[in-house]
Order: sequence, then C-alpha cells, then structure tokens
Amino acid sequence: MIIDKIENQGLYSSLSARMGLAFSYLNDNDLLHTPNGKYEIDGENVFAIVMEYETKEESECKLEGHHKYIDLQYIVSGHELIGLSTLTDQKPYEQNKEHDYDLYEVESDLINFNSGMFMIFFPDDIHMPGVRKGENSMVKKVVVKIKI
Repeated sequence: MIIDKIENQGLYSSLSARMGLAFSYLNDNDLLHTPNGKYEIDGENVFAIVMEYETKEESECKLEGHHKYIDLQYIVSGHELIGLSTLTDQKPYEQNKEHDYDLYEVESDLINFNSGMFMIFFPDDIHMPGVRKGENSMVKKVVVKIKI
C-alpha cells in the first residue's frame, strides 16, 4: 500500500506504464467537475470510476480486497477514514470473481484520507473506504483500476 499527497505522484508514476496512465488521467482532467461514472483510459487494463458519496459509520462499511486490479484511489474533495489491513491467512466471507472483490471481517487500522491525497492498494491490501471522521462528509473520489 502507498499513501501520499498528489504532488508526490512523480515518485510512483514510473512503477509501470499503466500506473503512469492512471496518474496522467488524474492530472489531465478537471475531476471536480467530472460527472460520476466509468471512464475508459486503456480499455479494461486501466479505467477510472468517479463517484460521490456520504461517509458512514465504520459498522456500515466493508473491508474489501481485489485480485485482478490495483486500486489507485484519489480524494478530489471531502475527507474520510479508511480501514487498512494486510492480507495474510484471512478468509473472505463473500467472494465475487466477476466484479473482482472479496469481503472480509477482520480488524483494521483507520487512517485519515483527505482531499489531495491518494492511496494505492495492491492485492495484499485489504481496505475499507467511506468511514466517517467525526461528522459525515460528502466525498468525491476517483478510483483508477489498474490491471495486474
């Protein structure tokens, strides 16, 4: 997992060509005014999902993991807490291979995730987005899915 501010993206864009495409998308678009939806960057190899939602109580959120894609999550506006845990021998209580996610009930640490920050989640990173920090917050987020 990587957690950083968007101004440091240059440290990570060379990890792979697909990662570079993901960061280029974040740089080249007016994300604050981009409507919610799915945006193709490189077919199913790299695509972005723009979303807006209100944060929730931790008990209403789910820990998830992926197998086929790396998640590059970027907060355009708002703030949330995100639960994090490393995948070891935990077993998912729900698997959805078609939509590339597993859901887990394990302990996680909550990390601040604020506007202007990004996180990169690899297949061994279980994450729980959307947790409220104090009062509920409206979050606009872009999740770029990068095929492994």
